Amino acid sequence: MVRKIKYKLENIESAVDFILSNINTKFLLFNGEMGSGKTTVIKAIVSKLGSADPVSSPTFSIVNEYEINNSIAYHFDFYRVENETEVLDIGIEDYFAKDSWCFLEWSEKIPNLIPDNINYINFKVLDDNNRIIEIELNE
Repeated sequence: MVRKIKYKLENIESAVDFILSNINTKFLLFNGEMGSGKTTVIKAIVSKLGSADPVSSPTFSIVNEYEINNSIAYHFDFYRVENETEVLDIGIEDYFAKDSWCFLEWSEKIPNLIPDNINYINFKVLDDNNRIIEIELNE
């Protein structure tokens, strides 16, 4: 099933509310071109879930952790990953085994490591201020 929303960047809360009300897992895979708003939406989701932690792209660290109401959210960015072995070396399987939020960017770099229980959040840029988000539920 695919669900869509069009939103303006200044109304990012509507996109976050749409995502959180239409997903069926804590594993969210974000797809979209560079600059399409993936990290910005993840930042807004982390905030909406109750974290006061500053959110930034983990491009160089591969993973950032954010405290959310006595739990942890993991934000992965695989943009600079050369191969799946790098990701296995950081213990990706251990992260995925936890009952925590997991937000994945640039996951096309690790196609064989993506869990089955994931929702796809796809971004389409319409212009400088408008985006479409499509949610694909893994049912």
